[in-house]
Amino acid sequence: MKAFFLWIHKWLGLITGIVVFLVSITGCIYVFQDDLKVLVYPEKYYISGKAAASKPMPLTQLIKNAQAGLEKGEKISRVDLYPDPSRTWVFRASKNKEDAFGHWNYQVYYKRVFVNPYTGAIQVVENSKYEFFQVVLQMHMNLLLGKKVGHPVVGYSTAIFVVLLITGLILWWPKRWKATTVKQGLWLNFKHRWKRINHDLHNVLGFYSLIFAFIMGVTGLVFAFPDFKTFYTDSLNKLGSVTKSKKDFEPVPQPLNKTLDNALIYALQTYPDSDMMSIRLRDSTEKLHDIQIRLNKDRTGVFRWLYFNQSDGQIKQLKSSENQAPGDQLASLNFDLHVGTIGGLPTKIIAFLASLICASLPVTGFIIWLNKENSSGKKRKKRTAKKVAVN
Repeated sequence: MKAFFLWIHKWLGLITGIVVFLVSITGCIYVFQDDLKVLVYPEKYYISGKAAASKPMPLTQLIKNAQAGLEKGEKISRVDLYPDPSRTWVFRASKNKEDAFGHWNYQVYYKRVFVNPYTGAIQVVENSKYEFFQVVLQMHMNLLLGKKVGHPVVGYSTAIFVVLLITGLILWWPKRWKATTVKQGLWLNFKHRWKRINHDLHNVLGFYSLIFAFIMGVTGLVFAFPDFKTFYTDSLNKLGSVTKSKKDFEPVPQPLNKTLDNALIYALQTYPDSDMMSIRLRDSTEKLHDIQIRLNKDRTGVFRWLYFNQSDGQIKQLKSSENQAPGDQLASLNFDLHVGTIGGLPTKIIAFLASLICASLPVTGFIIWLNKENSSGKKRKKRTAKKVAVN
């Protein structure tokens, strides 16, 4: 059976190795992308000087100001804002061609406008289509091939990677649990020759990163395959249920066409200590304004989600991370589990190291295969030479 699993492990690894390497190495960078961005681009994410007012300007006016910084045909569709008075607000404008091949064709445009919310002044207009961290993200999700081609390639390669983790554990498992055998599978001995060291790096590091790699692989499948997410969410939801909360309120009195401003005023007053808020702007007045409120830094899974009726400014629905069925709760934690923010800095470091090891596994595995192929080739040549000598 081990010979069978070795054959599967070898060929699936060779087929998906380059994809696993690229996805893993970009995953290393993405773990700390929020921390790196504010360090690399302080002029974008922090207000220049002191706030000119104690309260931000109306959101509808800020949207107009941000829109003025864009080219014709580009439209603001999302706002990321921060209650922290030292932070700028980010106005996003993006449009994709779902069937296009290649990153540069897939993203028609993607701009981020960084605005001082207290003065309305634009600090920076970023062409995010070419921004380093955005390119890294697209490489991670689509290999820069576009969504139609790249997304399935990454998704199926991730599924195969999960299979490789399972077969790798089977191959690692000692035939006999002797002290020397177990030590070889758990410890690196750099006194061996480099071929053996490479083999042990693949074996030992693969074992230590197994659980974390498995979590990242399965959570990656949730992003890649919506049907898989629906299946496990619905299955777990059957284990328990909750009553969805609803809440009404009277917004700050303003004309009806200012309900977006009212919604934000209410959110800022109710959750002043939140880390950030995201608003997706809707074209149709029949659709609800939704404001996602991230209560804790780096945690997308700890939230409130407010849905406002555009006609009267009332909250039609409120979702809370604390009031979810089991499947929905796990789904809301998927991003935090995938990138390692679930436990703060310690788990981010673990996710970074695990991703780095995952990137090394195709490399060390390929070298193992190459060494065996070279050894087999030399043996075949010797056998051929002996036959010729006998004849």
